[in-house]
Amino acid sequence: MFENSSKTTLESFGEFGLIKKLTENYSTKNPDIIKGIGDDAAILKPDSEKLQVITTDLMVENINFDLAYTPLKHLGYKAVVANISDIYAMNAIPKFITLSIALSSKYTLEALEEFYTGIYLACEKYDVELIGGDTNTSPQGLTISITAIGEVSPDKYVTRAGCKPNDLLCVTGDLGGAYLGHQLMEREKRVFLANPDMQPDLEGYDYIVGRQLKPEARKDVIELLAELNIKPTSMIDISDGLASELKHLALQSNVGFSIYEEKLPVDTQTLEMASEFNLDATMCALNGGEDFELLFTIDQADFEKIKSNMDITVIGFATNHANVCQLITPSGSQFDIKAQGWG
Repeated sequence: MFENSSKTTLESFGEFGLIKKLTENYSTKNPDIIKGIGDDAAILKPDSEKLQVITTDLMVENINFDLAYTPLKHLGYKAVVANISDIYAMNAIPKFITLSIALSSKYTLEALEEFYTGIYLACEKYDVELIGGDTNTSPQGLTISITAIGEVSPDKYVTRAGCKPNDLLCVTGDLGGAYLGHQLMEREKRVFLANPDMQPDLEGYDYIVGRQLKPEARKDVIELLAELNIKPTSMIDISDGLASELKHLALQSNVGFSIYEEKLPVDTQTLEMASEFNLDATMCALNGGEDFELLFTIDQADFEKIKSNMDITVIGFATNHANVCQLITPSGSQFDIKAQGWG
């Protein structure tokens, strides 16, 4: 989409000129968009039979991302994924996003084009339309704000409340990989800063690096649940770590949870990297964050429908002990789960 190879400063563009430059080759396809980018506001004609679901997220340079090892194209992609993951967590389908950025003078037009390439790639993959936003200057760094808008039938939406005692607790994919990928890149960054002649060594750990730099939202799981006619009793996406999200479900549903340590899905690369860093893989799975998997509960009657699916793991069950979340070890010992919030 963008073919510039030089370094062009942004001073000559102005806000509207910059937006025009970054979006001039982008066109919307959704017939529900009456007016998209280029006016004071977007105009939509949503399905009158469905509910709108809206979420927003903020990402700040050197707090939420480090450009020392995060390609701008990956950052744009991840920014979209992080937002629409919240829409999927409501059992809804994302339709539109707005994008606002504040950036310092160190950024060139070509850098922004790289960032927008990632935005557009994510929009294309998840069938989401960019309908507006804003740009502004910042004294330092880059700040990204995305608002995502989705839709869901009135009888299909799922919240964090609704779980009942004895419901089964399920998680998609595997956990802890994004955190260990982050730890690996932080280590290689420190090595490079100490000796710029040393090249980063990421060989053999492409999976966990990808989990951090280019995560995916679980659109496939939402489609599968609809196909299986399963409506979760509660659901949340795992952005701050399993332990933290578990506590949110417990609080909102007024239940407790018991989860089995041996049931936690952890990839082989995650296990190997945890061992290399002398970290406990279970703690990484519980507190790592940024996995963007889905944590949800289902009625026991739906177990037969998902029991053979390799990408959904039943890790525990809900109890009637409100806000008490416990980890059961293979030996049968029980420990209270604490949310450390590493991610």
